[in-house]
Amino acid sequence: MRFTSPLQRGKLLLRYKRFLADIELESGETVTAHCAQPGTMMGLTEPGNRVWVSLSDNPKRKLKYSWELVEVDLGKGPVIVGVNTGLPNKLAADAIQGGVIEELAGYPELRREVRYGGNSRVDILLEGNGVKPCYVEIKNVGLMREHGRAEFPDAVTARGAKHLRELSAMVREGNRAMLLYVVQREDAERFAVARDIDPEYGQAFDEARAVGVEALCYACALSDQEIVVHRRIPIED
Repeated sequence: MRFTSPLQRGKLLLRYKRFLADIELESGETVTAHCAQPGTMMGLTEPGNRVWVSLSDNPKRKLKYSWELVEVDLGKGPVIVGVNTGLPNKLAADAIQGGVIEELAGYPELRREVRYGGNSRVDILLEGNGVKPCYVEIKNVGLMREHGRAEFPDAVTARGAKHLRELSAMVREGNRAMLLYVVQREDAERFAVARDIDPEYGQAFDEARAVGVEALCYACALSDQEIVVHRRIPIED
C-alpha cells in the first residue's frame, strides 16, 4: 500500500487523550494530528521521536493531519513503526489478493466488514470455490518490549477477547476462522501474546486455538512511501 501523497516529517511533542498528538513539523509549524491507535502505544510515544504524518484534503475533517509512522530504537538501530490502526485491514486484503499470505489463498471472493456473531463485523470474509467460508479477524501489532519479539495486546482489550469467542463460534458451526496479526514494524522475528498485560485475552486466545481457530502473524516492510505485508513470523506457544 503506497501513501496517496508524500508524508511530512516532524518531531513528536506529546501524545494525549489517546487520539491526539502534538507534532512539530520540519517547517517549524506545530500541528495536532489524529492518532488512530487506541492502545497505550507503549514504547512509541517518547517526546522527540521522529514521526511522519499525512495531510488530508477532506474539508469536513476537524484534524487535517494523521499520525502514520514513528521511528524508535531498542538498541539495535532505528526502525520505523506504523501506528495507524486503520491500515492493517487494507494491508491484509492486499496481501491476500496478491498471494502473499499463502495460508489464505484459493478464495475467489473477499468481502470486508461483514456482520457476524453477536452484533459484530468480521474484518474479512473469504468465500467461494465450494469450500467453507473463512472468517478473518485482523489485529494491528506495534508493541515490542524485547528486541525481535512483537506482542499483542498493549492494553486490556475486552473487545479482542470477544472477537476470539465469536471466531470460536464460527468454527463450531463448521466454518474456518483465522486470527491474523499484522506487525507494522520490520524488526519483528517472532510474536507472542502479552499475557501479563491482559490475562483474559491470553485465556481466550488459548481457548480459541483449542477449538480450531487458526492464528498467523505477518510482518510488514515500511518506509515513508509505502507499507506492505511481506513475511510470516512464528507465534510462540
